[in-house]
Amino acid sequence: MDTILAALPYLLAGLKVTLYIFFFSIIFGFLVGLITALMRLTSIKPLNWVAKVFVDIIRGTPFIVQLFFIYFGLNGLDFISLDRTVAGIITVSLNAGAYFSEIIRAGIQSIDKGQTEAARSLGLTQAHTMRFIVLPQAFRRMLPTITNQSIISFKDTSLLSIIGIADIVQKGKVQASTTFQPFEIWLTVGVIYFIVIYLLSVLASFVERRFVLR
Repeated sequence: MDTILAALPYLLAGLKVTLYIFFFSIIFGFLVGLITALMRLTSIKPLNWVAKVFVDIIRGTPFIVQLFFIYFGLNGLDFISLDRTVAGIITVSLNAGAYFSEIIRAGIQSIDKGQTEAARSLGLTQAHTMRFIVLPQAFRRMLPTITNQSIISFKDTSLLSIIGIADIVQKGKVQASTTFQPFEIWLTVGVIYFIVIYLLSVLASFVERRFVLR
């Protein structure tokens, strides 16, 4: 117990880093997903093709390979220098964005086309129709899947310690090696992850009841 209490401040400091990366990654990832989904749905073939290739590459390669490519691969170029945290945020954002893209695309396509035609007949532009008619309804339908993917992305941040980011896993490694009490340390790390994910699940359930089931 003393080992856990002594290590807890260090682990919580690592948790702050994990939550920081997760927060910005989800925001950027959703923006990437929205833009990519709209590109997938456009009639402009080059944009459609670029979006499809992006999604296929991200979904077809392991997260850790993407992380190594962005941090080690891109930093191997003379004109690029990425900080560890920046590389981590970019990797999680792109990975989440590819999955968000398919969720958003499916949500948009689930809306009856008659609503789009009715909105256009009333004089709304395509952009206004998407913004005010389609996306609000689609968002309510895809919200449960988006929250689930967000939780998966939170778990993916545990791999960022591989490139030296001082997140909770990296702090756990240091504490386990210095205290020689790996059981207590990794049990504590697991409990912290469980608590955070449980709280995210509770928040997701509240949001779903508030916006989806009403």
